[in-house]
Amino acid sequence: MLIISRIDYRNYKRLYKIAYIFSIIALLSVVVPGIGRTVNGAKRWIDLGFGTFQPSELAKIGLMVFYAAYLSDHKNELPSFWKGFVKPLMFLIPPIAILFKIQNHLSASLVIIGITCIMMIMAGTKFRYFGSFGLAGAGLGLSALIIIPKIRGEESFRLQRLITFLNPFEYKQDEGWQVVQGLYAIGSGGLFGVGLGQSKQKYLYIPEPHNDFIFAVLAEELGFVGCTIVIALFAVLIWRGILAAIKAPDSFGSLLAIGITSLIGLQAIMNIAVVTSSMPATGISLPFFSYGGTALLILLCSVGVLLNISRAGSKV
Repeated sequence: MLIISRIDYRNYKRLYKIAYIFSIIALLSVVVPGIGRTVNGAKRWIDLGFGTFQPSELAKIGLMVFYAAYLSDHKNELPSFWKGFVKPLMFLIPPIAILFKIQNHLSASLVIIGITCIMMIMAGTKFRYFGSFGLAGAGLGLSALIIIPKIRGEESFRLQRLITFLNPFEYKQDEGWQVVQGLYAIGSGGLFGVGLGQSKQKYLYIPEPHNDFIFAVLAEELGFVGCTIVIALFAVLIWRGILAAIKAPDSFGSLLAIGITSLIGLQAIMNIAVVTSSMPATGISLPFFSYGGTALLILLCSVGVLLNISRAGSKV
């Protein structure tokens, strides 16, 4: 983060096409024999020998650089429906198809789509396009969850997650186990928590307590006060990111700052929403808290870029 914060962010704009191509190649690398690694039925990692790397995390920042440069270069086309809405979204088809079909990584797809839409709206794409087509897309997606598995003669675990979300305690011995145990942890934390390191739900009860459901452990150990402080820290970081975007000396820097801030904000909101059963369960990590070297590395690099944009804006 400290090293990248010293690199002029404008250098990335010259490489935006390469960033897009490299992101696609990185996402496809998981299918290369001997390199791709499957964990819990999902092929999302590449084996480096000394550890693993998750290409989807790298693709997030690569696509942000691409869209920040593309949107800033085509700002005059953005009010148009075809050139300002349909055409930019067409670039999302290859990475989302790879994430959904090959890597089975819905959460990363949702984050990337969300970041792209926010960047497009901030760049000047008309909001009404997203309103009308967003509802249509959600309807088609829900229909696909129901129809496609039936055609294949198999069960849809995503549809089951949606059903479980409506009443997790009805499925607490099966699909709802993780959410219910997380809610138990949150409830037992009370106002001030049971003490740092004293969580009991993290021992065999909550699956992935160090990753997707780390916020439930945090709630149990630090209580409502601790959760409020963590959420406030995320809010301050998002606020500072928005300020950096406002003060950026050019549209590329502004859009890139918005993208990085959206990455952190969306992942934090989605993770906390899943843990508190405010949205269906999906595998999304809590930025800077969840275990995972790739995510932490890319997040810190992204914040380094954000710091450089902020520094450039302060000099204007």
